[in-house]
Amino acid sequence: MGMEEALQTFFVESHELLQEMEDRLLAIQGLVVDEDRIEAINAIFRAAHTIKGSAGLFGLDGIVEFTHVLESVLDKVRSSQLVMDADMISLFLKCKDHVSLLVGLEESGGVLQGSDQATGQALVAQLSAYLQAPQTNTVHEEKTHPAITYPHLDPLALESAGGGVVDNDNWHISIEFGPDVLRNGMDPLSIFRYLGTMGTIVQVGTFFDRLPGLSEMDPETCYMSYLINFSSEADKTTIESAFEFVQEDCKINILPPHSRIADFVSVIKGLPQHDLRIGEMLVQCGTLTERELAAVLAYQAAQESGQNSTEAGTKQPLGEMVVQAGFVQPAVVEAALQKQSQQKKTKARQQQSIRVDAEKLDMLINLIGELVIAGAGVNIVAQRSGRADMLEAASTLSRLVEEVRDGALNLRMVQIGETFNRFQRVVHDVAKDLGKEIELLISGGDTELDKTVVEKIGDPLTHLVRNSIDHGIETADIRAARGKPAQGKVHLNAYHDSGSIVIEVQDDGGGLNRDKILAKALEKGLVESVHEMSDSDVFQLIFEAGFSTADTVSNISGRGVGMDVVRRNIEALRGNIEIQSKYTVGTTIRIRLPLTLAIIDGFLVRVGQSHYVIPLDMVIECVDLPEENLNSSKGSNYFSLRGEVLPYMRLRDTFEIDGESGRRESVVIVKYGNTRAGLVVDTLLGEFQTVIKPLGKLFERIKGIGGSTILGTGEVALILDIPNLVQQVVRKDHHESSRLQVRH
Repeated sequence: MGMEEALQTFFVESHELLQEMEDRLLAIQGLVVDEDRIEAINAIFRAAHTIKGSAGLFGLDGIVEFTHVLESVLDKVRSSQLVMDADMISLFLKCKDHVSLLVGLEESGGVLQGSDQATGQALVAQLSAYLQAPQTNTVHEEKTHPAITYPHLDPLALESAGGGVVDNDNWHISIEFGPDVLRNGMDPLSIFRYLGTMGTIVQVGTFFDRLPGLSEMDPETCYMSYLINFSSEADKTTIESAFEFVQEDCKINILPPHSRIADFVSVIKGLPQHDLRIGEMLVQCGTLTERELAAVLAYQAAQESGQNSTEAGTKQPLGEMVVQAGFVQPAVVEAALQKQSQQKKTKARQQQSIRVDAEKLDMLINLIGELVIAGAGVNIVAQRSGRADMLEAASTLSRLVEEVRDGALNLRMVQIGETFNRFQRVVHDVAKDLGKEIELLISGGDTELDKTVVEKIGDPLTHLVRNSIDHGIETADIRAARGKPAQGKVHLNAYHDSGSIVIEVQDDGGGLNRDKILAKALEKGLVESVHEMSDSDVFQLIFEAGFSTADTVSNISGRGVGMDVVRRNIEALRGNIEIQSKYTVGTTIRIRLPLTLAIIDGFLVRVGQSHYVIPLDMVIECVDLPEENLNSSKGSNYFSLRGEVLPYMRLRDTFEIDGESGRRESVVIVKYGNTRAGLVVDTLLGEFQTVIKPLGKLFERIKGIGGSTILGTGEVALILDIPNLVQQVVRKDHHESSRLQVRH
């Protein structure tokens, strides 16, 4: 990997780590279990530490200097010297934003502005105030203890005891630092300092035998090894957490008090190239005496030769040994083995993941699209030939192309949960600015949709969420008067429905005031008459340009701009937006978007000499148009389907196709949301796979057309925009029914 490519990877990973830091900071106040809080704090620290270390590798001193101060405060939080409260969380969020700004400037080649520089200095000053606070725990490295004596251990006695037990009340920790620890930004002393908060470091043995001559020494390489005699009441998991950030780079062994000789043997056998050195370290640190070391080596030799077991060269599993010794219960060991298995599987999955450039993925999708078109051409040739072997080969090809297509599309599918989680910060900041107490609920986060849709839906969703907080959720006194809890709720939800994705923004706020909206609409001349307008039509008025019913203009929303932009952005994605609201109870805004994928399953129809494609997942059924409707007037009409009255439109009239329709016409019943309608066509040609080709800027605003495709014959077919056509049908029928009511 070249330097430039590595730097780009650093930028991508830094943004991901910063997002994780923000998510953890926003969630930490809701964590009541201590273990969960500790894990969250460790994750926040790990993110800052990783960014600092990686930035140091690329010489990004500005990022290193700022994150070093941030990491120092987080280290004090991690070691329980500081308690993370709401003010500290807000400060860390601002620090995250500043680091994100610094990374963004390095990525774009920009220069830090004076105002941003002042912000950074102010944040450093606030962080430094925490660093100057008195510490509640200190490292007890200097504390002296009386010498520990051990009884004589006979190797034969050890053998008969199943390995024997070393009579030591302290933990034994050996750590051989990897050569790249310093380069990765880790300070070994900080580990000992953190370890000292859990108990007492009785003695530290330092070993330099890996240190080369001065002329060969690399000042950035770590050659140190340590053995620690540690007195603590903490459990092994807690002690291991001190080494969490270096465990990938180092060789670490932790043995509890009163460990069996067999455990020490496993430590020594784990590092055979340093047998004597490890043994000497045990003696120097006070864990073993010289005689005990001799007993350990004798037991090791006996174990290897097979004298201690029924089969030479075998070693009793550690889990069995600790259970036999009575240290732990079998259930604990079983749980530990299960956890170990899960960790190995997780690590394996992580190692199998690779980053793919978005342009390469788009190129692959385009090529597969062309493959689908070519496959359709092969099928046509095979059917014309009538040869059984060729038809079978074409069928196999079609099946494989379909599998490749589905696999490629899954590469572009991402869960919307990550986008939803980012609104935790929006809710936190806006609610704080407005002095409101608001909880964000998220559901349906595992709903998948195309990455391009996710990227374009972010801004409209942000405006809707901010609007719900500002206009929707009432102030605490109004909520109390209405019998509502002081804490308002905003709910983000997503689900699939009829080939579309539905995203809901729901709040339990004041709802929309129909009368107020109508009065404003009349004032602005948006409507001429308020009679016969449904609630849905009234609520749609808030999406008109410049429309606002806010009594006061705030810095959050209410300036009369934004909601029209939201609707325009949604419609640009071939979607629509609808509102359900009840005054004083709450509002639900529902966005419905097509899964605008590059390749879809389509239903091909013909009108005159023109071909059209209907997305298959929106097709319910196909029926013949009843005879009484064959010669009905142009435009939108009704017909009866098994007792249900459905509106329909003739595509021949909609797209002004020349020529007369045949004696027999078919109706394709389509569904969008809760609305069903019929599309009248001349001929049904059946299902097939198709590729969506954009129409280009000149034709992108054409109503009722969502794109184009090339058939296997080389002809061009237009892909119908079903949501738009269904809306046209409903709108015309509503207009017709209103006109008839007026006549009567």
